Amino acid sequence: MSYCAAIETMQPEARKDLHKRYHDHHYGFPIHDDNELFGRLIMEINQAGLSWETILKKEESFRAAYNNFNIAAIAAYTEADRERLLNDAGIIRNRLKVNAAIDNAKTIQQLQKEFGSFEKWLEHHHPKTKEEWVKLFKKTFRFTGGEIVGEFLMSIGYLPGAHTESCLVHQKAVKAGALWAKK
Repeated sequence: MSYCAAIETMQPEARKDLHKRYHDHHYGFPIHDDNELFGRLIMEINQAGLSWETILKKEESFRAAYNNFNIAAIAAYTEADRERLLNDAGIIRNRLKVNAAIDNAKTIQQLQKEFGSFEKWLEHHHPKTKEEWVKLFKKTFRFTGGEIVGEFLMSIGYLPGAHTESCLVHQKAVKAGALWAKK
C-alpha cells in the first residue's frame, strides 16, 4: 500500500494528521535551502531502524538539538556537543547517527565550497538511478545506505515514488519542480 493510501486509514486522527501534514506539504517537494536539505538527510538517517512516525514526532526536538539544522554550527560541534546530543532524550541517541550528522555537515561544507551549495551538488549529479545515487552517497557521506538515500531523494523530489499518480498531491509536487518529472 502506498504512503498516500495508508494515511487515509490511519487512526487515531492525531496520527493521521501528523502524517498528512508531512505528506501534503513536504514529501516529494523540492527543498532549495541547504540547511533544510541537510535537516531532511539527518531525519532520514535517524529513521533507520525506526518508524517514520517516530521521527516526525521528534522533528522539533531534532531542530532544537541540531541548531535548526545549521550546517556551519553542526560542523563546528565539539565533543561536548556530541555528548549533549547523546544525552538528549528528545532525539535518537545513537552514536553512529550523531557522528554521521557532524561528519556529514563537514562534508557538505566542502561540497558548498566546490559546487556553491549542497543543492547544486545534487543538481550536478542529477539524473541518476537510485543505485547510482546510493553508490555516490556511500562514497561521499556517512550512514547512507540504500533505503536512507532512496527515501531522502524521493522526499526532496529527485527520485519518483513519493506519491501515486492518483494522489492529489502528486501534481503539486510536479508543479513545485520535482526534478524526477523533468526529463
